[in-house]
Order: sequence, then structure tokens, then C-alpha cells
Amino acid sequence: MDSESPDVKPSNTPEWSVSDLSGALKRTLEDAFGFVRVRGEISGYRGPVGSGHVYFSLKDQNAKIDAVIWKGVFGRLKTRPQEGLEVIATGKITTFAGKSSYQIIIDSLEPAGVGALMALLEERRKKLAAEGLFDEARKQLIPYLPGVIGVVTSPTGAVIRDILHRLEDRFPRHVLVWPVRVQGDTSANEVAAAIAGFNALPQGGRIPRPDVIIVARGGGSLEDLMGFNEEAVVRAAAASQIPLVSAVGHETDWTLIDHAADLRAPTPTGAAEKVVPVRAELMSLVADLSRRQAGAMRRLSDRRRSDLRALARALPAPEAVLSGPRQRLDLAATRLAPALARNARAHETRLAGLAQRLNRHSPSARLAGYAARLDGLSNRLRAGRDALLRAERLRVARAAERVGDLAQRSRRAFAQGVTRRRDGLGSLWALMRSLGPDSVLARGYALVRDDAGGLVRGVAQAHAGQGLTVQVSDGRFAVTVSGGGGAPPPRPARPPRKETPKAGQGDLF
Repeated sequence: MDSESPDVKPSNTPEWSVSDLSGALKRTLEDAFGFVRVRGEISGYRGPVGSGHVYFSLKDQNAKIDAVIWKGVFGRLKTRPQEGLEVIATGKITTFAGKSSYQIIIDSLEPAGVGALMALLEERRKKLAAEGLFDEARKQLIPYLPGVIGVVTSPTGAVIRDILHRLEDRFPRHVLVWPVRVQGDTSANEVAAAIAGFNALPQGGRIPRPDVIIVARGGGSLEDLMGFNEEAVVRAAAASQIPLVSAVGHETDWTLIDHAADLRAPTPTGAAEKVVPVRAELMSLVADLSRRQAGAMRRLSDRRRSDLRALARALPAPEAVLSGPRQRLDLAATRLAPALARNARAHETRLAGLAQRLNRHSPSARLAGYAARLDGLSNRLRAGRDALLRAERLRVARAAERVGDLAQRSRRAFAQGVTRRRDGLGSLWALMRSLGPDSVLARGYALVRDDAGGLVRGVAQAHAGQGLTVQVSDGRFAVTVSGGGGAPPPRPARPPRKETPKAGQGDLF
């Protein structure tokens, strides 16, 4: 529309471009809300997109705000987003010009209170239980007296000292300590790596493989024990091939690793009591069992000796035992000779029948048949060979005739090609001689060269006193420039021609 149209009223309000207005709004919003903590329920969470970033919304009863977690921040979060979880998000408010909307860029995320943590843990417990990680059927028995005990805990706390003192009091064993952090963002990954590391030790290696693992930590709040509720720790405990004892917190504290462990101890000290017996009690028990075993062996030996005497009295005399077999042997000896004769006659009859069959199939008869077949095959072979030779001779004759024809045609074609190329070469040679420099020089032209052998193509290249070489058709000769270079020297002026006065005309002067 024309700016001077009567429908448009003049105004001094400044004009904004869309980008400038969006930038101004972004700066204003970020300056006013540079750092905020927002409490709300996660909505629309679908996990990281292809770029690794996470997009969802935070909402309450009356409003909703878009939220973004960048890929690098998402990998460091202690609490991962879950649909419907109430959280406190810390970050900064900014705008997104592409949608004309505002959003919060989240730097950290934490559950909103103990109730949210308990709801999160209950949901995680149900999920892991549905996968069968807490089934009693998959749990292993703790060895009665392990040779090596692996302990996953902090090396500087009171827990490891309590475990070592209790083991020393009850039954000293070889203890391997895998130091980890038992609280903080990296606690879960370190505990899971320690459990997997103990399981990865080979049998008979330089570092002995533990027979049982104790995962221990002292008491603390629910937030302090959250590292032992992470999925990584629970899955590592469930996947452990070495029996695992969980001793996290006090007797009233429960974590998800307690459900996945093969045995739960109320305290770290209680774990040490469960994995080894009392040495003195064990020695007393072994001594009592040894005495009972010696008495049982004596009673068993006496009873067996008495039973052997009773059985010896009940045995019959040797003659009575051997009389029956001896009579059966005599009877068999009397029947043996007639049986051998009948067997020989039967074999003789069978041998005569086999001899008759052998005569019908004697080698000489079979050789005669084979000889007749061989003669027939030989005659057929000779006839086939003669026919093949005749056909081969005919094919060779035809091939020779064709080769001769091809050779004659090849010679003619070669001679014609040589003739054409000879004529073309003569024409090219004549053309080259007519266009060559020698023929040009023969027509009266000359080449002028300076001292360096370069061609002198114009008067400007020559100067007085310069020596030049002139090449003509039959040789070369040297010349010296007498005039200056540049334009050719002017011709000498002719003397004025005196006119002879005509007769009858006088000279006025």
C-alpha cells in the first residue's frame, strides 16, 4: 500500500524486526530470571532425542513451562527425569524464537521431598522386581568359612575398621578392600564397578578371587543412601557370581541392594558375623564331632565283626558247595563228543553245497564271459576310432582350406594398407617440404639473428654498430648495422631539379 494513502496515519513509533523484538524479549527475560528453582511435575517425558538432548514440560495445577536438558548435563544428573515425578529443577529462563515461547534450561534436578523419593524408589523396586532381580530362587548360599572376603566400602570410615575388628575376634580371614565413595554423584557407579571388578578376578590369579563380597556403609538419611538404590548397583549385585552380603545403613534402613543381595545384614558388624563363624566355637564343635566320629567308628567295627562271625557260622562246607557243579560238569563231558560229531556232519553238508555253488560261479567261467564282453567292446572301440579319425581328417581339411583363404585375404589387405600409407606418407612429405623454412628461404627470404641467436623481427631490435647474422637458402653471412634503430633512416633528399626555361619566356628575377 502506498505510504501516502489516506488510510495510513503517520506515527513516530519505532519499527521492530521480528528478530530484534525476539532478541530484546530474550535479554529482558534472562536478565530478570537469570537463575531460578522451579517445582513441578514432569510431563511429556520421552527420553533423549537423537541429538542426546531431553525435552519435556514442568506443570502444576494451573500452568506449564517447557524444559530442556542438554546432552552434557543429562549425563551428569543424579536424578533422572521420569513421567509424573515431582521435582525441583534449577536453571535459567530463556526464550525460543522459533516457537515464540519461553522455557527453562535445567542444570540440576532433584526430587521434591522425601515423599517423592519414596515414590521413586517404590516404582523402581516394582520395575526391578518384575524383572526377577529380587527372586529368592536366584540367590546363592553364603559359604560357611570363606578363604577370601571382598569388602566394598570407604577405606577411611569406621565401617571397614569395625568389619576388620569383628573378623579378627571371630575368625581371621584374608580381606580385600575395594575403596569406593559411599555417598555422592559417583557413588553408584563406583560400587557397581567394584562388584563387577571382584567378579572379573580369575581363579588362581595374582590377586585372589573373593569367596564372598560385603557391600557396607554406615547409617544416614535417605538422600545419603540413594547411591545404593540406583539401578546400576542393584543390577551389579544381582549379576554377581560371587555370593554378596548387603550391609548398608542401620537395622531400620532398607535399600534396593538389600533385595538383590544374597543376604542382608542389619549392620556392617553384623555382616562380618554372618560370613565367618566363631573360631573357638568351631574348634570345640570339631573336637566334639571328632570324638563322636571315633566312637561311632568303634561301634560300627564291633557290629561288623559280630555280623561277620554269624555269617561265617551260617556258611555251608566247601564239599557241599562244589558237589553240584562237579556233577553238572561230568554230565556235560559225556554229551560233548556226540554233539561235536553232529556239528561236524552239519558243517560238512553245508560245505558240499557251497562247493557246488562255487563250481557254477568258478573264476574260469566268469573269465570266459568277461573275455567275450571285452572282445565286443574292442571291436566297437576300433570302429568308433576309425569313424572319429575320418571325421577329424575331414574337419582338419576344411579348417586348412579356410585358413588358406583367410591368409590370402590377409595378404591382400596388408598390401593394400601398405600402399595407402605409402601414398599418404609421400603426400605429407611433399607438403612438409613445401611449408618448411628451406623452401621459404629458397624463394628469396632471409632470417636475421642477433649475437645471442635470437630472431630480429623488427627495426626497433637493431642499433647502430650491432653485428647481425643473415641466413639465406645456401648459407649465412655477417652484417653490421650502419644506421640507428627504430624507424628506418630517412632517404637523402634529392637536389632540386632545375627546369629549363621555355623558349620565348624570360626570367623575371
